[in-house]
Amino acid sequence: MPLLPTALVLTTLLAPPPARFGWPLPPPHPVVRAFEAPATPFGPGHRGADLSAPAGTGVLAAADGVVVFAGPVATRTLVSLQHRGGLRTTYEPVAPTVAAGSPVRRGQVIGHLQEGHCSTPCLHWGARRGTEYLDPLRLVSSPHVRLLPLSAPARSP
Repeated sequence: MPLLPTALVLTTLLAPPPARFGWPLPPPHPVVRAFEAPATPFGPGHRGADLSAPAGTGVLAAADGVVVFAGPVATRTLVSLQHRGGLRTTYEPVAPTVAAGSPVRRGQVIGHLQEGHCSTPCLHWGARRGTEYLDPLRLVSSPHVRLLPLSAPARSP
């Protein structure tokens, strides 16, 4: 069996899959507050990322999915999308332009950013799978790849 050049093998094995998710706002994407995972299911944390943008900015579906909720919750309105693989994303405060049950495509406007979440307008973008909250910024950034040896070299005493 012929050996493939190392660079070709590494490129093939480490090439990231095509991006399924995009940013929920047009560029730029200034992060006002990052995700902070809670230590316990009901503990304090920041279960999403806040992205700064002017009020009225179109909010985009981060990926193909189905609208599972679009409307008011307490004092804010939000949109929640269900995606393949059990992932759900939420966007608030948003004046929805979609309705529950509607399919959406990545990059489709699902509503317009409203004031009320940060001191200046910002989008709170959340992601979760089941009951586990995830950092939504990891959906749009590639992971850092680091090559490690298969085994540690032997050390002399």
